[in-house]
Amino acid sequence: MTTIEASGSPHLAHRDGAARDGGTLVLSGWSAVSAYGVGRDVLREGLLSGRAARVEEAGDGAPVPCVVVPGFRAADHLGRKGTRTMSRSTAFAATAIDVLLRELGPEVAGDPQRIGLVLGVGQGNVQTVMDFTRGALTASKPYHVDALRFPDTFLNRAAGQSAIWHGLQGPNTTIAAGRLSALLAIGYAARLSRGGHCRRLLVGATEECSPARALLADAVSAGRDLPAPLGEGCVVALLEPAAEAAAAGRVPVATVAATHFRAAADPAVEGGAELAVCVRAALAKAGAGADRIRLVVPLGEYAQQEEAGIRAVLGDADPRWLHCRPLLGDAFAASAGLQLSAALSAAAHWSKPGDLALLTGIDRDGTVGCALFGRPD
Repeated sequence: MTTIEASGSPHLAHRDGAARDGGTLVLSGWSAVSAYGVGRDVLREGLLSGRAARVEEAGDGAPVPCVVVPGFRAADHLGRKGTRTMSRSTAFAATAIDVLLRELGPEVAGDPQRIGLVLGVGQGNVQTVMDFTRGALTASKPYHVDALRFPDTFLNRAAGQSAIWHGLQGPNTTIAAGRLSALLAIGYAARLSRGGHCRRLLVGATEECSPARALLADAVSAGRDLPAPLGEGCVVALLEPAAEAAAAGRVPVATVAATHFRAAADPAVEGGAELAVCVRAALAKAGAGADRIRLVVPLGEYAQQEEAGIRAVLGDADPRWLHCRPLLGDAFAASAGLQLSAALSAAAHWSKPGDLALLTGIDRDGTVGCALFGRPD
């Protein structure tokens, strides 16, 4: 199930692939917090070298191993004031946005009402929800809880606090759509831009590892070994019309060619066929053939079905495949964001105008979809 929480309810009905004025939407920069560290350079080096991030125990007796951001403390990146009660996933988002805004310069957020945020999340901050609930049940009085922790139980806490922290006053939206959250967030942000609701948006997804999430994952697996350790991190990019990027002197890293999503009642059986429909639809929206796909970055949740669906569309095309799940674990809500970071890190493999990178996913909740990104002219 996909959950969306937004500051408004715009009615959007614009075609994927072009802004409302007919212009192209681009990603003008990106940043990340990952199991390799803070920043896109360490992430790029780790992914392209094929170096698996370190696996650690989740702690507190949790039975599931995790791939965590090493030594991360919010205060080290955002300062001590206001970060003591900040959840890990919120701190990841605020840090990734901070790094990106510093790199792009003050002009990007110079008009706060012209820049919004669309952020994908998982179940929110599960650890805080469980700790807060436990406190209400075990304290001498139900209201003897840490009130400062209560806001972190909200699903839209990461997006809301990140926007407040950086003074972003445009639309603020939370997308909770499992492992495809980042791709759905990009599609939603594109519609906001095309609909004229906000021309410049930060878009991405964040996820954290915690003992609570590890316990939930173990319960869902019913005692079976998980296919990958749990992962965490955050990836954020700036989405805007190409004309605005050019006017500001920003060099785009990719164009947003198309997105398309469907649902599969049984993803283990129908996922591959539904994904093939998505890829064909995305190519049609982009006005491109499968021979233009030079890079494929799959999610890997249902690896065999996903590959079968993609190859059914590729035909004789033979793009490079890049798998980041074996290196960074199952980052849940941040998974598609890390797929995007992998595609942008491997830009040399789709470097010519007209080349496309394909990101795909089949999630266990039935969400199936893809996104196509192109090289700027």
